[in-house]
Amino acid sequence: MAVVELKELSDFLKSPERGRIMGLDVGSKTVGVALSDKTFLIATPLSVLKREKFQPLLKSLTELIKENDAVALVVGLPIEMSGGEGAKCQSIRQFVENLLEFIDIPVVFWDERLSTAAVTRTLLEADVSREKRKKVVDKLAASYILQGVLDAMKNMERRTT
Repeated sequence: MAVVELKELSDFLKSPERGRIMGLDVGSKTVGVALSDKTFLIATPLSVLKREKFQPLLKSLTELIKENDAVALVVGLPIEMSGGEGAKCQSIRQFVENLLEFIDIPVVFWDERLSTAAVTRTLLEADVSREKRKKVVDKLAASYILQGVLDAMKNMERRTT
């Protein structure tokens, strides 16, 4: 498929063959992965994948997509605090473009500003050690990003009913 807007994703997910939405927090070294429930209410952290070379990462992602019946992807877009898109955004957009050559599900970009900071702050408040934070922050950030989309879709639904 292609990159779509949130409204298009919401309409697509109303089809009878509903699966789950997978959220990705794509970093330079790792990719945090989260998964929605089948009712699109709750995002749950799933895993962290190493981002070394594209082909092994693609294989891992396609396996996770199949195993978890993912029908769409939400990818965090690291928009700058000024609202502009810098080199990191271009890198993520290129990553998704490469990914779409091999997978055929819709992708939505979601502003991920401060997602990692919010998750890290929560972990610090919970007194989680630095070592443990390092292992979970990416998948928690993916969950935070995905939850933002799930909440936005619910709000859109409420406004139209």
